[in-house]
Amino acid sequence: MELRSNLKIALYIVCCTLYIVLSSCKVNYRFKGITIPADAKSISIQMFKIADERANLTPAVEPQSITQKLRDAVSTQTNLALLKQGGDLLFEECRIVSYSTVSQAIAAAPANGQDNAALSRLTVTIKVNFVNKLDETKNFTDKEFSRYFDYPSNQNLSQIEPAALEQINRQLTEDIFNAAFNNW
Repeated sequence: MELRSNLKIALYIVCCTLYIVLSSCKVNYRFKGITIPADAKSISIQMFKIADERANLTPAVEPQSITQKLRDAVSTQTNLALLKQGGDLLFEECRIVSYSTVSQAIAAAPANGQDNAALSRLTVTIKVNFVNKLDETKNFTDKEFSRYFDYPSNQNLSQIEPAALEQINRQLTEDIFNAAFNNW
């Protein structure tokens, strides 16, 4: 009888100690290696803008497309509430600063002796500001991200642009997400 009561007391002490230790710790929760402050409940992602004359060839729908990709990534990979403004975490003043296509590789000269481009590259460069109201050491300003898509020069940009931008936007979104939430 006495052994049983000692075990109950010992179990009670262990449970109380664990409760005190665990409840006093401030823990960051993680999803797939993602680090988000425990107190963060919301995020705001402002619409990307075309900000530079080097980006004047950007399709009109591109700012909305990349903004939506980033919002979708945050919604599916975190438990943060997406707010129009005033979130604990913010992506703001995000802009497309360059949108260009250039020749990358030269094909062997045909019979006429003129060199022709064999490969072209579409490159999109963006700058992003991230504000973490709960931990200012995680903030970044004008962080630049750039991705490209190579395509055969015998194809017109308008032929490959939708698929190219889909791939570029996915890669840019991963880069932005990793920079903000994976200390990358």
